[in-house]
Amino acid sequence: MAWIKIIDEQHAEGKLKEVYEEITSARGKLSNIMKIHSLNPQAMKEHMDLYLSVMFSQSGLRREDCELIAVVVSSANECGYCINHHAEALNHYWKDKEKIKKVVEDYKQLDLSVKQMAMLSYAVKLTTMPNAVNENDIENLKLHDFTDENILNINLIVSYFNFVNRIVLGLGVDYSEEELKGYKY
Repeated sequence: MAWIKIIDEQHAEGKLKEVYEEITSARGKLSNIMKIHSLNPQAMKEHMDLYLSVMFSQSGLRREDCELIAVVVSSANECGYCINHHAEALNHYWKDKEKIKKVVEDYKQLDLSVKQMAMLSYAVKLTTMPNAVNENDIENLKLHDFTDENILNINLIVSYFNFVNRIVLGLGVDYSEEELKGYKY
């Protein structure tokens, strides 16, 4: 249960009802991270727009890599809600629960490509030591064949999940096994 009031779908009216319906149409169902915004429907709508933009755009990144970043950043922040939601999404692509478990525990123990490892190292550094990120980190990504557009999108995904992790952790957003399933990927 969240630590602030949430207006559920049955009691939603006006703008909130419209936003709930729009999100349900786009994503297949309504997640608790969206419901936590129920007292500010405009922020909820804009949050969903940002999410769709950074996670589903034509960024040059594979969808599974977007979800991989989400899981690694959320693991670094110890955000169980986002770890579980995006592990479920990543498993949609990988179909390997043991491999997903290893990502959550420590992505470095996996046999990922050198390019993926560079991407994830940047993601963790930006998450845990943002003031230590420098031009060399960007040059390293370029050495691993990431374009400037790819790098921007990696940064946006990392930044987005740091934002969301703090909403979840700061407001007590919870999840259930049922809530984790049934989204459009």
